[in-house]
Amino acid sequence: MRSKFNILFILICLFTLNFKIFPQTEKKYQLSSSSELQSAIKNITSDPFFEQTIIAIDVFDLTDSISLFEKNEKLLLRPASNMKILTSIAGLLNLGPDYQFKTELYHSGIIEGETLYGNLYVVGGFDPDFTMDNIDSLVSVIQSLGINEINGGIFADISKKDSLYWGKGWMWDDDPDPTSPYLSTLNINDNSIEVFVEGDKVGSSAKVSLIPQTKFVKIINKTITVSPGSADNFKITRDWLNRSNTILVDGEVRKVSVVDSSANTEKINLLYPEKYFLTLFKEHLEKEGIKVNGDIDVKNVKENSVYLTSIQRNIDTVLSDLNKESDNLNAEMIVYAIAFKDSGAPAIAENGLEATRRLIDSLGFNDDYYFIADGSGASHYNLVSAELLLEVLKYLYYDQKELFDLFYNSLAHYS
Repeated sequence: MRSKFNILFILICLFTLNFKIFPQTEKKYQLSSSSELQSAIKNITSDPFFEQTIIAIDVFDLTDSISLFEKNEKLLLRPASNMKILTSIAGLLNLGPDYQFKTELYHSGIIEGETLYGNLYVVGGFDPDFTMDNIDSLVSVIQSLGINEINGGIFADISKKDSLYWGKGWMWDDDPDPTSPYLSTLNINDNSIEVFVEGDKVGSSAKVSLIPQTKFVKIINKTITVSPGSADNFKITRDWLNRSNTILVDGEVRKVSVVDSSANTEKINLLYPEKYFLTLFKEHLEKEGIKVNGDIDVKNVKENSVYLTSIQRNIDTVLSDLNKESDNLNAEMIVYAIAFKDSGAPAIAENGLEATRRLIDSLGFNDDYYFIADGSGASHYNLVSAELLLEVLKYLYYDQKELFDLFYNSLAHYS
């Protein structure tokens, strides 16, 4: 929504129906007055859909410092991903604009010739955006030392965080959706994997491939390829009921001449992301001709281990992915990073969420009147108001201008 005055617009809805976009809500308004703004909002909310919802709106003109529109702004509603506003701002205020998420690599033992007689340790530092490119960077460091054999194992030090793998109030039946990622200090590829299914010869099983390709998961393929004129009728999931990383693919996949990858691809979350990380690391070492003789497991880095390198990621990069993609993993890692900075290891989510509660109290609100359960808004326990969110944004704009600019740049922008 564009206007000739600078405004912040907060809209929170509690839906009793499945959400859908109505044509009139997609209309772009060019507004030149507050009366036009009010008229535009009323036009949007007059749709019959909103007769079966609770909606809260709070609009404020930053330039003239006046309220432009209010409706149910004090109501406590489930904010969903609007919770990321509070988390992002609490993260900036408590971690600072120069904070970096660090994933560190160490080795124990000694290097003789082309052999490391000892272990590799990867110490997790809550980085939510670690990718295969970063894995390749770690492999390059090992190569630079002239090592072609590791006479030991590869271990994940995840001691900076508690053992809870989900946020408070996350729904058990959201598994294995990638928007409910398992949480660790050591994350890779959003702690998810892409499963791609492609029809093969009619009457035979379809081809199933993974991105990234790895032996970390097992695939049970019960598909059958049907003729091009048939309809796809298949399902991709993970055996989450048995807490297994077994990928289940079942159903009919039509044979097509040009693959529609968007229709045949499913992203699935994975258990034990730190072991997923280690498996990919080991596989890429071996792909580059570096033999690994030991196991992979979770173990704290030994004292007197030798520091090799670290992958560092600035908080503005993490916030950009958090807000542009509404990434739940990024939000929860912000919470844990705050907790670790405030209270040390093991970081506990509740300690990180206290920063959000302190922010609420500092603005003259009483945090006892709200419920803050997680950082991403995935929890159905969260309860906040549009009024609260607006006041947090106003505070950042008027009193923390540098941080406001960083936060604003992390948001998705529409022309």
